[in-house]
Amino acid sequence: MKFTWSWLQEHLETTQPMDAIVEKLSLIGLEVEGVEDKAKALKPFIVGEVLTAEKHPNADKLRLCTVNIGTGSPVQVVCGAPNARAGIKVVFASPGTVIPATGTELKIGTIRGVESRGMMCSAREMGLSDEHDGIIELPADAPIGAPFADVLGLNDPVIEIAVTPNRADCLGVSGVARDLAAAGLGELMAPRIAPVEGKFPAPLKATLDFGDTPALSPAFALRVVRGVKNGPSPEWLQDKLRAIGLRPINALVDVTNFMTFDRNRPLHVFDLKKVTGDLVVRRAKAGETLLALDGKTYTLDESMCVIADDKGVESLAGVMGGEESGCDENTTDVVIESALWDPINIAQTGRKLGLNSDARFRFERGIDPAFTLPGLDLATHLILDICGGEPSEVVLAGAIPDTTRTIAFPLSEVKRLSGLEASREEIVGVLEALGFTVSGSGENVDVVPPSWRGDVEGKADLVEEVVRILGLERVTPTEFPRENARRPVLTPLQQRTRKARRALAARGLVEAVTWSFVSKAQAELFGGGAAELALINPIASDLSDMRPSLLPGLIRSGQANADRGFGDVALFEVGQVFAGDRPQDQRQQASGIRRASARPSGAGRHWDGKAESVTAFDAKADALAVLAACGAPVANLQVTRDAPGWYHPGRSGVFRLGPNVIGTFGELHPSVLEALDVAGPVVAFEITLDRIPEPKAKPTKVKPLLDLSAFQPVKRDFAFVVDRAVAAGDIVKAAQGVDKKLITEVSVFDLYEGAGVGEEKKSVAIEVTLQPRERTLTDAEIEAVAGKIVADVTKKTGATLRG
Repeated sequence: MKFTWSWLQEHLETTQPMDAIVEKLSLIGLEVEGVEDKAKALKPFIVGEVLTAEKHPNADKLRLCTVNIGTGSPVQVVCGAPNARAGIKVVFASPGTVIPATGTELKIGTIRGVESRGMMCSAREMGLSDEHDGIIELPADAPIGAPFADVLGLNDPVIEIAVTPNRADCLGVSGVARDLAAAGLGELMAPRIAPVEGKFPAPLKATLDFGDTPALSPAFALRVVRGVKNGPSPEWLQDKLRAIGLRPINALVDVTNFMTFDRNRPLHVFDLKKVTGDLVVRRAKAGETLLALDGKTYTLDESMCVIADDKGVESLAGVMGGEESGCDENTTDVVIESALWDPINIAQTGRKLGLNSDARFRFERGIDPAFTLPGLDLATHLILDICGGEPSEVVLAGAIPDTTRTIAFPLSEVKRLSGLEASREEIVGVLEALGFTVSGSGENVDVVPPSWRGDVEGKADLVEEVVRILGLERVTPTEFPRENARRPVLTPLQQRTRKARRALAARGLVEAVTWSFVSKAQAELFGGGAAELALINPIASDLSDMRPSLLPGLIRSGQANADRGFGDVALFEVGQVFAGDRPQDQRQQASGIRRASARPSGAGRHWDGKAESVTAFDAKADALAVLAACGAPVANLQVTRDAPGWYHPGRSGVFRLGPNVIGTFGELHPSVLEALDVAGPVVAFEITLDRIPEPKAKPTKVKPLLDLSAFQPVKRDFAFVVDRAVAAGDIVKAAQGVDKKLITEVSVFDLYEGAGVGEEKKSVAIEVTLQPRERTLTDAEIEAVAGKIVADVTKKTGATLRG
């Protein structure tokens, strides 16, 4: 929203400087985006008078001039303009001045052997237009030495503000002035608009015809003015429009543009002689077209509201008028239209057609319904003053809606909701200055918002009005009460989601976001495909079912990267999966894949050029990292072989806590990769974040003391021969159970099958770490623990110690 400083002063009587006004606008919610003050930029340029203009002694096309700039001695200037001559008033720039169009600093120069101590400027050099055929000629009465900007009236700054969608009332200069007056920066000048007396009945009628469909216009008013003389609008009106970036067209159109920005009341004018029959406000018929004022033809549909006559559509209601019924220099009789439109329909129409206009911008935000007829009267006054003519009576189709509503408002709400201390007189004074009607004498009052404030619906809105006008600086900063126990903001599941993302990103996986839908065939591959999870109206045939797993989307994304030359891909996603249509069937999972040689931290690459492919153990390490980050008891996890069917049966595993399955990992089954048309190898993991148990509550949030032993740990290796069916985890578990305080770690470091251990047998070697805490272990004590480890492993797994 743009307006000039002088334009604002036509509505606001103030003694405040412009800088104070600009500062206050931002403080009351009308943020100032910029102030264009041409007078400041053009301040160095002054009025000069050419005393003499003679031919340059060394150049045919240059003239040697002397210029009086009011400082005493005339200044010598070399000029090449064809209109440089004695006796004219010009725009003069002294050395040191920066030329607006080029940004160069003017210096004393020598041109063809003659010194030039200044410059006489053209409109192009001043950045005022593209005219550069000659220097600017100022009026003969322009005072010598005066600032050039003052002489041409360029000393009127243009202010641009950002208006939020709820403040449609400030899309007119009068609304901005009202807010400033309420803030104490002046008096609002709002003279009563005198009704225009009609001299004759209007020669055409208007009707609203929406049939049995919802009405798109509650009220449509018009008036005819005959005998007008249309032509250029007055200079004051043209200057206003140019200042805010609008091009003056003719007096009738300029008046409607002025009303749009001055009073936030968009209007439209028709040439009466170009209208056939009466006007009807209706829905467009499918396929109807309109040649709009922007020169483009638009094809309409039944969702759009139009103004039509017997010939067809004449205007796109609330958006843009038609070219065929537009006013030109031959217009003598004019129809002025002032109407109300459905804001949502206006917005939808504009979006469908890709058509923006100042009228659409205002109607889709909502304008003052009570100003429909006064706005028509004000526009009529302007047209009569500028163009002459005789007005008809007003024709009104429909009725002006009554937007009156009463809000019960306890004055104490200002303090309760904002913390601002304000007296009753201040609160009531602010509301009344903004146009609200306040009734009641106690602390509970009834407030009726004005018709132009459709955004005010409740008590909180009234508090906002009071606070923004009185000033946020009056709100005393208050600390939030500190409770003994701070409640976490995030739920445990939200915390796990964040931690899982960070842990996987730290391991070099890239986060992906895939569709929540997969094809039925893909859903069945990953344990889904139930009828209740099929979409009734899918957006695509390959997105027909809710996903039972995150893996199909990740696998497709990995293959898409490989198809484009990025084969070593590591991706992860944290999102929801669906096992049924009940709330408890929806789970939050963290899943990931590694493809080709995308091993953690570049482990797949080596200096000798070999690249090792990913293995199930890479996926297992990723899964364990997620579990550890989310607080799962990793040391207590059991790993079993019963992974789902989409994993390779011999290269996969399941993480369990008792019967509770927390996650799976492994290499994907070749048949699954073939069905998805994906090249392997691909390893994956899935962690169900909902199933990670809550950690036990700690008596205190203080971290425990760091417990480090001062004694050297002892490591012992054991190799056991067991049946092939015995899991290595069972051996580890048996060894750990011997002495949980002394034995701090048990790990598998070798597996052997073949000659020397027998058929259907295998050798599993483990390393056991003993960490004494009270004293150094003796050889006898170490041997005793070792003997117990051998005995327990033998008893629980049937193993024998390998010799």
